[in-house]
Amino acid sequence: MQSVSSRRRLSRMIVLLGMAAAAPSFAAVPAQSGRKVPKLPIDGAPGEYLAGRLALSQLDSEFAADAFLKALAVEPGQMDLLQQAFLACLMSNRPEAVRLARELPDNQAAQLLLGGVEAKTGNWDAAEQRFRAMPRQGLTQFLQPLLVAWAQQGAGRTDAALATLRPLTEGQRMRGIYAMHAALIADLGGRPGDAGRLYRIAQSDYGGINLRLARIVASWQARTGHPADAHQTLRALTDGNDDMSIALPALIASAGSRPVARATDGIAEAYLALAAAMRQQDQSDSSMLLLRLALNLRPDFTAARMMMAENEAAGGNPAQALHTLAPIPATDPLSSVVRLRRAAFTDRAGNSEDAERELDQLARDYPESPLPLAQLGDLLRSKNRFTDAIGAYDRAITRVQAPQRSAWPLFYARGIAEERSKDWPRAQADLERALQLSPDQPYVLNYLGYSWADQGEHLSQARQMLTRALELRPTDGSIVDSLGWLQLRQGDTKAAVQSLERAVEMMPEDATINGHLGDAYWAAGRKQEAQFQWQRALVLNPDADEAARLETKLRNYATQTEAPGTTAEHRVQ
Repeated sequence: MQSVSSRRRLSRMIVLLGMAAAAPSFAAVPAQSGRKVPKLPIDGAPGEYLAGRLALSQLDSEFAADAFLKALAVEPGQMDLLQQAFLACLMSNRPEAVRLARELPDNQAAQLLLGGVEAKTGNWDAAEQRFRAMPRQGLTQFLQPLLVAWAQQGAGRTDAALATLRPLTEGQRMRGIYAMHAALIADLGGRPGDAGRLYRIAQSDYGGINLRLARIVASWQARTGHPADAHQTLRALTDGNDDMSIALPALIASAGSRPVARATDGIAEAYLALAAAMRQQDQSDSSMLLLRLALNLRPDFTAARMMMAENEAAGGNPAQALHTLAPIPATDPLSSVVRLRRAAFTDRAGNSEDAERELDQLARDYPESPLPLAQLGDLLRSKNRFTDAIGAYDRAITRVQAPQRSAWPLFYARGIAEERSKDWPRAQADLERALQLSPDQPYVLNYLGYSWADQGEHLSQARQMLTRALELRPTDGSIVDSLGWLQLRQGDTKAAVQSLERAVEMMPEDATINGHLGDAYWAAGRKQEAQFQWQRALVLNPDADEAARLETKLRNYATQTEAPGTTAEHRVQ
């Protein structure tokens, strides 16, 4: 049995957990996600606890679960340890999660998991009772009515389920989401009149088109004899999300499939809807938990897998994101989009050659879509392979018939690659074409305006462009920097210093902006401050060309009278 001193030691570790993030990195043990979790110089339950927390912070829930379960075997009565072990087991889809959940009657996630277990086994009355017993606070304030309604539908009580949601479909707050679920319940329960009315409410009140709503509504339209409306609904999705255009034919072909085949699917839909809301509010932990609950009920839920993978990649774990996407079959209507995501995550995981091959293959598999080639161009440009990037963009643009507004990123990206390749005439033409397609696009205004300022050309027009870009993005440090650089080129040193100091406040880790401020200080006669800014810029990982310019400025510190120019590449958004 663990000694009293050891138990106190674990308690202290829990209280002082914030120190774990500062712990030194000793010999590392491999993590399943491809990362390495430090092996801490602490034995027993405290060491396992800290290792588990570090693993969770790196989204390696499998390793965290192992560590917490080992610690829990030594200290079974430690409540915080029990909570952490449950969370890690839930997130890694371990069977131990259910056992641990039964020991946590006040944990909302535990009760949601147990309600899902009862739903999957058809014990709908028990699931409803569990959902009703949960306090309506936090996540469950929104979820509880949906979960209760789906439990009632699972038990065959469609009228009761619709009655549960009726006040919410007639209210104001989140009316569109509640209407969508009521429509799905009516649809599944064979109430076409109610379903049609509620789908219309969902469309008008949801707050914008999104993938799930579009597919759900299009399915209803296709199944009720309105295929043209279904096609239009799905095409509208691609108007707001160009990435989905590659999947449009497959989405249209599968429009007649039922989006929710059983009540457990509906519960998973509820978790996905709230997970999306949490993600928009930068609450990624809550989003991930809800997505795991959704996938526990519906492992083939592609939309949930894609969102989870995006969360994992955004959290710095592209290898785990690839693992999450792996079960999605090639027959899925969204498989083309999944492959684009997979290529991006593969590149982020450090396997650029594999990512290039995947994008080349996608370009062959989808010969009419510019998306794989555009993404390939972006990948090559990020590696400073500008000539190759231009070739990829050329091929992508040939696939765009009569370019519309949505094509501006292609010309913008090719223009950047051309500018970086020192082919300014072609770059200028592409940047101007991007502006023709999207006249108020702040990033194009910024890039072209900055480039003109850097070359001393069209300074009046450049100032108008940068002023407009700043009106559109007043808190964008790179645009403030561009305006400051233009002011410096025009000889307005005082205004330039003010603008560039503000830009550095917004983007303190940007090497180019710090270098620009040094140039402005030099022009203002503040030479020691200029030297400091150039030295600071040099330690902020500038690219090779920028580093060479900074080193030249510092070498010539005693005699330099004019600071050389710089590249526009840092301001790519």
